[in-house]
Amino acid sequence: MPEIPLVPALWRLPAHPASVPRARRAVAEALPHRLRPHLGNHLALLATELVTNAIRHGACPEDDELVELVLWPADGHYWLAVSDPGTGNRRPAVACPDADSENGRGLLLVDHLATAWNVRPRPVSGTSVIAGVPLHRGG
Repeated sequence: MPEIPLVPALWRLPAHPASVPRARRAVAEALPHRLRPHLGNHLALLATELVTNAIRHGACPEDDELVELVLWPADGHYWLAVSDPGTGNRRPAVACPDADSENGRGLLLVDHLATAWNVRPRPVSGTSVIAGVPLHRGG
């Protein structure tokens, strides 16, 4: 009999800065206890960066829009997808900020923490950024 996969964890949060710490806590707490020491900080930091970007660049808080997070294990990774309802064609990209810049390092951090990540358009509107963190780090 095949192993039944875990149901992905799903959260829909207001597109408001107060949702960032809620997302961070939710993702860290959704992990099995045995994985929290290894993956908790990485996934919480990814959630922080991706939710912040979704709120800043892809959502309109005054329209009561929501940011969606999905967390699931597959293929030796824990995957985090953060989706925004944005209608713009602006695709998130890694920036090269100078030393004095106060912003622009979020996707650099995502690129460093995640084994793989990508940006996907949503079927109707919006964007999803999906990042994977390996269950076990190789040497």
